[in-house]
Parts: sequence; C-alpha cells; structure tokens
Amino acid sequence: MNAQKVIENLKQRFPNEPEYIQAVSQVLPTIEEEYNKHPEFDKANLIERLCIPDRVIEFRVSWVDDKGNVQTNMGYRIQHNNVIGPYKGGIRFHKSVNLGILKFLAFEQTFKNSLTTLPMGGAKGGSDFSPRGKSDAEVMRFCQAFMTELYRHVGADEDVPAGDIGVGGREVGYMFGMYKKLTHQFTGMLTGKGLEFGGSLIRPEATGYGNVYFLLNMLKTRNIDIKGKKVLVSGAGNVAQYTMEKLIQLGAIPMTCSDSNGYIYDPDGIDREKLDFIMELKNVQRGRIKEYAEKYPNAKYVEGKKPWGEKGCEIALPSATQNEINEEAAKTLVANGVIAVSEGANMPTTPEAIKVFQDAKILYSPGKAANAGGVSVSGLEMSQNSERLRWTSEEVDNYLHRIMDDIHANCVKYGTEADGYINYVKGANVAGFIKVAKAMMAQGIV
Repeated sequence: MNAQKVIENLKQRFPNEPEYIQAVSQVLPTIEEEYNKHPEFDKANLIERLCIPDRVIEFRVSWVDDKGNVQTNMGYRIQHNNVIGPYKGGIRFHKSVNLGILKFLAFEQTFKNSLTTLPMGGAKGGSDFSPRGKSDAEVMRFCQAFMTELYRHVGADEDVPAGDIGVGGREVGYMFGMYKKLTHQFTGMLTGKGLEFGGSLIRPEATGYGNVYFLLNMLKTRNIDIKGKKVLVSGAGNVAQYTMEKLIQLGAIPMTCSDSNGYIYDPDGIDREKLDFIMELKNVQRGRIKEYAEKYPNAKYVEGKKPWGEKGCEIALPSATQNEINEEAAKTLVANGVIAVSEGANMPTTPEAIKVFQDAKILYSPGKAANAGGVSVSGLEMSQNSERLRWTSEEVDNYLHRIMDDIHANCVKYGTEADGYINYVKGANVAGFIKVAKAMMAQGIV
C-alpha cells in the first residue's frame, strides 16, 4: 500500500468531504508499515474496502413545529464496518452535521470500537436539526419523524445507535419509544437509555471518566501524579462535565470550561459546588457558559475564543468538538508548559497540531483511544440488555477502568518507538486496524 496514493484517490472520489479525507489522511500513514507486512491484505484490496463505508443512508425528515409550520431536515446513517460486531455509533443532532463529518466519525468509530475489545462495528448518524431553542414537544415530533425512517436500518443485532452531540437522554427516550411502537419489540437497539427502561449506570459519565483513566495511565509512564495538577478543559456537555467530576475526585483542578460562544477561566479552580452549577446551567436550564462568570465574579469570560491560551496549567483535555486545537494553539500549549493532552472529543486536534505535540515529546493521546470509554459502556449496556440484567455502578466502573487500561496497553505495544517515546496515535491506529483487518480477511470479499 502507498498511503498517499490511496488518499489522493479518495480525494478525487469524495472532493466535498474534507473532514472524512482528514480522518483517513491521519490514519493511513500510521498503519502503512504494519499493512505492508501482510501482502495478503493488498491482494484483497483491503485498505480501500476499509476506508469506504458499507452503506450510506440519507433521507428527508419532515416535522411540524409548535406554530404549525412544516420543517424539513436531512437524516443520515453511515454504516461503516460490521466485521467484528453490529454497527455501533452515536446519533448527532447539530446544524453542522453533513455527510463528510459523519463519514469521518464512522471511520474513526470503527477503529475506536475495535480498540475497546468489545464486539462492535463502526457507524455514525444524525441530522442537521438542532434541539437548541426547541420545545420538548418539537424535539419529540422531530425524533419520532427521524425514527420513522431510521427504524428500517437499525436493531439489536444489526445497528445499535447511541447519543452524541445534541442527543441526550430526552432524545434517546423519544427515539426508543417510536422504535418500540413501529416494531412491536422491546430490544436494546439504542444505548444511553433511561435507567428505568434498560439504560446502564455510569453511561453519561463514561467518556469523561474513561478519558481521565487513560490520562492516569499516560502519566504513570512518566511517574507523574495527577493530584494538584491544573487542567484546561473545553466543552460543557456530558464529556466535559464528567471529566471535571473525575478530576475533582482525584485531586486535580479544572480551570476552564467552554461552549460554542466562548470560555470561562476560574483562577480559584472549579470545585464540586461550581460543577453542580455548570450541570444545572447546561443540563436543566440549557443556558450559556457566560452565566458562570455572572454567578462567580472572580472568573473571567472570554467571548468567541478557546481556552488554550491560559497559562499555568499542566494538562489539556479537549472535550468539545473537532479541530478546536490548531497548530498555533498547540505551540501555545507547549510553550506554556503543558505535559499531557488527552482527547475527550473526536478529532479535536488538527494534524499540524498533533505534529507539534509529538515533536515536543509530550504525552498526547487521540480520541479513538482516550475517549473510547463512552462507546465501551454503550457496549456494556448492550450486554446488560441481552442478559436482561442490570449491573451495579461499581461493576460497570470496574469494567470501564479495565477496558481503558487494556486500550492503553495496546497503544504502548504498537506505538512505542526506538527512543522509548510512545506514539499513541500510531499505537491506537495499528491496534484498532489489525483486529478489523484480520476479521475482514477471514470473512472473504463481501
């Protein structure tokens, strides 16, 4: 395989999907060496089959708003690869959603799910509908209209969606209710459900907790204690909230928090009481993060910026969305003494920024490894649904911790370079790829 040739070919075939091309461009060069050790892969044109999704489902979603006006959105499901288990990946409701973004997320999800060691394939879906500013009744009608088409393509042994940006417990509940009505079946075909109807404990916390568990493993390789470390966190959704919760539990100090309008920096650090306020603000009131600075006047609010320029912090945990750390931001972070960056979001760091981190030899982990905790607990929810059992918080948290430790061990196995530096990007990509590739070879040209 010549990685560059494959990427150029994909660019020509999919010229309007920059995020998808970016994701492929970041993965293929890191697995090229390992791939070329297996001539049988090339003979079966495995790389092209791995890059292009099994199917792309695209449909119109028509719904009626509270004023009686008919609204139209696009709905998507990208079923990327199911050689190691049913398709698995989130549903995202956000105005930015398009085919290129979902294809990149589904491609990444395939490797991430492979890394978890659980039997799950890769998928992603969603709509350019935004729940922000909509009433509960409007969100319900949209979810029902969305599921009226999607239900034909999903199921407990076929494709198991989960929540993502814009899709929390409310949206999952409405979609599950409609699926059940349409199919007459009560199965675990969605994860992130309410605890009352088959959801798992630790699910909302999983991505944030898992990222911190992975960070602990990284710090351990250099004998660094997390206690007392100041941390830059971006985002204010589930991932950011529970990242901060776990940091506080471990004695670290989150200093920042952000949303799409700007960020807050609290020189006193964000403690449990302040985090409770953020959770109330975001989850219940659906307010903006600037209200934090109104409540706690010691904190400053910076409009339209990301928190990466703040000094005096040793760790950065981007937990918002893709491409929020560019080359300039990465150089600033390194110059300000950051020793570790671990991704709670999907692809928040641009390729140029990753190079800055790796050249500086700081600890850097990509999302497919560091934020795999969310999909891991989704997989554990599937297992609980299949067994018709519910596990305790301790059981789920122990499973999660063990999975994150295993992912870290695989990254070290495949990513340790000659000088001892652990290239987590290469490690995660190769470990995820090898499992999927071997399964594809075993199942023939299908």
